[in-house]
Amino acid sequence: MSGNGGSGTSAANATNADKRPNELLTSWFVRSGWSKGELARQVNRRARQLGANHISTDTSRVRRWLDGENPREPIPRILSELFSERFGCVVSVEDLGLRTARQSPSATGVDLPWTGPQTVALLSEFSRSDLMLARRGFLGTSLALSAGPSLIEPMQRWLVPAPPSPHHEPEPSGSSAVSARRGRLSRPELDLLESTTVMFRQWDAQCGGGLRRKAVVGQLHEVTDLLQESQPEATARKLFKVAAELAELAGWMSYDVGLQPTAQKYFVLALHAAKEAGDKPLGSYILSSMSRQMIHLGRPEDALELIHLAQYGSRDCASPRTQSMLYAMEARAYANMGQPGKCKRAVRMAEDTFADAGEWDEPDPDWIGFFSEAELYGENSHSYRDLAYVAGRSPTYASLAEPLMQRAVELFAEDSDHQRSYALNLIGMATVHLLQREPERSAQLASKAMLEAKKVRSERVNTRIRKTVDTAVRDFGDLAEVVDLTEQLAIELPETTEAV
Repeated sequence: MSGNGGSGTSAANATNADKRPNELLTSWFVRSGWSKGELARQVNRRARQLGANHISTDTSRVRRWLDGENPREPIPRILSELFSERFGCVVSVEDLGLRTARQSPSATGVDLPWTGPQTVALLSEFSRSDLMLARRGFLGTSLALSAGPSLIEPMQRWLVPAPPSPHHEPEPSGSSAVSARRGRLSRPELDLLESTTVMFRQWDAQCGGGLRRKAVVGQLHEVTDLLQESQPEATARKLFKVAAELAELAGWMSYDVGLQPTAQKYFVLALHAAKEAGDKPLGSYILSSMSRQMIHLGRPEDALELIHLAQYGSRDCASPRTQSMLYAMEARAYANMGQPGKCKRAVRMAEDTFADAGEWDEPDPDWIGFFSEAELYGENSHSYRDLAYVAGRSPTYASLAEPLMQRAVELFAEDSDHQRSYALNLIGMATVHLLQREPERSAQLASKAMLEAKKVRSERVNTRIRKTVDTAVRDFGDLAEVVDLTEQLAIELPETTEAV
């Protein structure tokens, strides 16, 4: 650090002379309204969440970044995530004027080959890396989010018919070690794999994505090992279906705990596996999860493209419950785009289609079981709530959201299997009352949501609570109930738990 020889000092001076101020990073920083100290604290907090405890940033380090110093990973990715959250859109490392280390094509991007063997290889590689990197504390720091045409265009290939390929052929690369194991699974073994996936999904709904995420990733990796062995065609398709469900769930859990690039990668791989399984309704469900993530990231146009792709691809085979869920997500996208007419039409379609679910002759797959009457009310109320915000805090749309949100809260209160959904809808109800300028009632609901949040490990829930409290402080900061709420927040959800 100090005591450099003359030659070292000269080299350092030469390096500093070559630096130019990072105008892109400076522009984002100035618009964020953060101080250098605040940005440094947020970087340190996020680094601790990733397990990168060696990172200790201060104001002088932030100043050097603005002056043109390029920090090492995972700092560029952390800055990308922080600014993306701040502005509600994807702010890439390149947008910040920072450089990223070169990575192999299999570790980055979403434009992947749509072939069975390569899907298996990529699933195996990514899940193995996830498990290894999670132990080292750098999970997701080497990935970048895709958005816009770079995301939508590759996903459109989901609908392109693939030439027939023998799923039972062994994966040529890296499969020799496992090919000696017996390849044929019995029906009870396949049933056990499917029931394990159902169990993982139940745990996620009850406890949030943070509790069993690594277990799901580990199970996914085991299934890819089975797919690298010689399997009969029917068995391979069932294994691809299990892999698709597990990858979607790993993506959903990653999204729930704030690992956005990791979540997107799993969703993309899940869609590839669903295509190999020949399961279009499952593919549409995976696309809806990707759409939900894009809404969260402030990309409603991308969300709408993904939902329309899901609707088109499954229009002749998805159950009414699945179609209703897709309409509800379409409404969310239109709401966030500020298109009330199309939003209301999609809400009506979601309600009408859900009413037909009871007449569907075939049993619904387990993955759509979450979309209950409570979930329908919750989604549609959130659409009107989002529309109210986009329309400048419109009391009209808030009044449309309130009865639907109230019904969702009542139904979820009776459902101990979906605690995270209960917490999310309590928060949603709190935001509706803020829109209606009823801060006392909002504070009561937000306080209750904090208590529910402690029962689940979901950074998404924590983040929404924080945003709701921030809004209450901004609009009604002098009110006693709001002051009490901020004190409760500091106790129940201290800042070390802040998430993406």
